[in-house]
Amino acid sequence: MRKKNYCHFCASPLDYRKVEGRMRLFCSRCGLPLYENPVPATCVVVLDDGKGLLLVKRSVEPKKGWWCLPGGFLELGESPEEGALRELMEETGVSGEIDRLIGVSTNTNSQYHTVLMIGYLVRCFSGTPFAGDDASQVAFFPTDSHPDIAFRSHRDFVSRVIQHHTSLPGLPAAG
Repeated sequence: MRKKNYCHFCASPLDYRKVEGRMRLFCSRCGLPLYENPVPATCVVVLDDGKGLLLVKRSVEPKKGWWCLPGGFLELGESPEEGALRELMEETGVSGEIDRLIGVSTNTNSQYHTVLMIGYLVRCFSGTPFAGDDASQVAFFPTDSHPDIAFRSHRDFVSRVIQHHTSLPGLPAAG
């Protein structure tokens, strides 16, 4: 992981000081700590009664060549739901409606340290899937027979939905 060396406000060198009981990066010139927070991202579990689980094959690092859920980082000014649906459209060409929140989790990341991942379920969608941004392929897989999924949080969200799918109308019972 790359280390921050300079204040992003005044460009002065940063050092470490104990602030609020923790060692934090600190700018002596601004007199302020640099709070480092998780980077927010979203992903969606898209389920189709007839086709199964929608996954994308990553065309970028990290985990290039691995399958994962459609998703990505939130942009300034958008809600997590808006970001999730934007990423779904950008990566798969599919538009959808969020059915419910699946959960919130964290992933470690070599570039951003910690990513705060928000997972949603999408069951109502339209469009023909195609590989868009950050994806080399997109495909539906049976919920009981899909490829390994790149990120722990994505695997957890899929598992939560599949384990509880008997409570989701229209999906077959676990076999």
